[in-house]
Amino acid sequence: MSLDKPYLDVPGTTIFDAEQSRKGYWLNQFCMSLMKAENRERFKANERAYLDEWAMSEEQKQAVLARDLNRCISLGGNIYFLAKIGATDGKSFQQMAGSMTGMTEEQYRNMMVAGGRSVEGNRRVGEGGDAQAHRQPQGQPQQKDH
Repeated sequence: MSLDKPYLDVPGTTIFDAEQSRKGYWLNQFCMSLMKAENRERFKANERAYLDEWAMSEEQKQAVLARDLNRCISLGGNIYFLAKIGATDGKSFQQMAGSMTGMTEEQYRNMMVAGGRSVEGNRRVGEGGDAQAHRQPQGQPQQKDH
């Protein structure tokens, strides 16, 4: 029996709950391995070979190779762990977040300095705000897995 998850109706947001944690365990362990310089070097030398050492799904590996952070999150990745990939690539968190929203780093920074996205139209899926899935680079809202 699955738990009631009213937070699934928050547009543009994936909540890292116990289910996401289980789904992304090996993806997040891979990310944490990048905290060691020797692992970063091995990963950069042959990304696919290094990923194949981890019990990640093929879909997770492809998302990492494509640096599709939105997809990584939907597959159980935690943004704080995924930041290790960005750091390995020499990217700031701000650059990563901008890429996830379809904005440049400067556009993302300016939006955040101005207070972030408006809650108007973004309180629940189906409203007309700029955080709605149809206005995002990642596309359609997530479907619940049953």
